[in-house]
Amino acid sequence: MAIGRRRLTSLFRNVRPTNGKVAAVTKPASTRLVLTGKPVAPVLCLVLGLTLLAGPATARAADPDIPRLQVDAERGSVKQQLELASAYFAGHGVPQDEKRAAYWFERAANAGDPGAQAQIGYFYEAGIGVSRNAVQAARWFQRAVAGGLISAKINLGVAYLLGEGVKQDTAMAEDLFRRAYAQGSGMAACYLGEMYSNGTGVQRDAAAGERWYEAGVKLHDPRAQFQLADLLWHRQKNPEELKRAIKLLRESAAGGMVSAKHQLGVNLVRHPEMAESPKEAPPLLKEAAEAGEWRSSIALGLLSRDGIAGTAVDPKTAYYHYRVAALQGGSEALKLVAHDLDTISTRLGPEQTAAIDADAKAWFGDHHLTLQFIRKDGGKWKEYPVYGVVAPDAGLHAGRLVPTDPSAGYRGEPNHRRSSN
Repeated sequence: MAIGRRRLTSLFRNVRPTNGKVAAVTKPASTRLVLTGKPVAPVLCLVLGLTLLAGPATARAADPDIPRLQVDAERGSVKQQLELASAYFAGHGVPQDEKRAAYWFERAANAGDPGAQAQIGYFYEAGIGVSRNAVQAARWFQRAVAGGLISAKINLGVAYLLGEGVKQDTAMAEDLFRRAYAQGSGMAACYLGEMYSNGTGVQRDAAAGERWYEAGVKLHDPRAQFQLADLLWHRQKNPEELKRAIKLLRESAAGGMVSAKHQLGVNLVRHPEMAESPKEAPPLLKEAAEAGEWRSSIALGLLSRDGIAGTAVDPKTAYYHYRVAALQGGSEALKLVAHDLDTISTRLGPEQTAAIDADAKAWFGDHHLTLQFIRKDGGKWKEYPVYGVVAPDAGLHAGRLVPTDPSAGYRGEPNHRRSSN
């Protein structure tokens, strides 16, 4: 199926909620832009709520002194236990070892550290270094809540909302979210926005949902920014709302939301008059594509194929992006780009096509993760490192944490550049 110019609209269609069901356990693809057919709800807050753990914003310096940390950790120093756990999790000064990281986080958790309790709870939730155990995760979240950790209220609220490790209790979930919001959590406000917008555990109230999104935006939460932007963009009551939607998408994208990077890029391609510069859209799409968003890779292919948004016409580049999209998105993506791949490969010839295919495969080998979120600080926290969050497996709502940049070329040029032949 060829993707002609008339198909740009369907390619760049936004995602919209479609029902009031809990969407936290939908497949990762449900959080992405759909190309054809009826859009699916992203409900990004629900998917990401367990991933951003509170911790001291201490930048990582040189590799730690592992022998000293080991001695102090064994003696019971919680601070050193946390640093040793972080070192094993991120592979700083030692080979990366999730099991050892989990062991030391749990030691610190047993010593009463609320941040460590939330962290090991998430490890049990997602199966990082330990076997997945929702009951154990909820218990750790409860202990972290008792210790006063705000983010743990959100984690525990998600558990009650979904009935993961505890008996489902949406009223308890709402109470925990409200308490976390009262303590300054914008993420909690976004959860409440999702609950009311979709009627999840409460009477559906779109106006209340929007108010909660607004509350999250005031607290600079990237997820709330994305959700409110999506709402305003589709409502389109007046030009000012569209301008604000673009502003919110910019803020969300800067805050690390991969979906916001993608959506901002495609919206600016459709509405170049709203771009800050003629070439603003392509870098956003490139960032999203490098984070695993295959629809952004298709969009980049379209730009290079047709010379859109300040991009030069370049069939080799177009073919490369289409091939990357097929690797990222599998059969769903291949179905959309197959015709263009065949057409362009005929023009390029077998030798050039094979060279680009090899480069695309090599690049994908270094960039195979599909990230939903990338931390603004690059995961350089000393005690709780999180670079990004991988899209969860089907049936799960907690994605694996990525402690460090997953590939040397991740945020810059690919390690394996396209062949020039």
